[in-house]
Amino acid sequence: MSYTKAQLIDALVAEWEYLCHDDYDPEDLTPEEYRKEIEELTIEQLIEETDTESEGLTLDDYMEIYG
Repeated sequence: MSYTKAQLIDALVAEWEYLCHDDYDPEDLTPEEYRKEIEELTIEQLIEETDTESEGLTLDDYMEIYG
């Protein structure tokens, strides 16, 4: 399945919010700041940012969880 840049960004921000909620650090970017930062990335870079290869998830699995 193929995903749009917007879908990947939304999923990455959802994961960011989840991770920050579980392990809060005042130094972390806000979800809005993180979104602004990753909006500059290409689709390929966004897919790399999901870190699905090292996490043992497929991109489809990742999108099902966070998308």
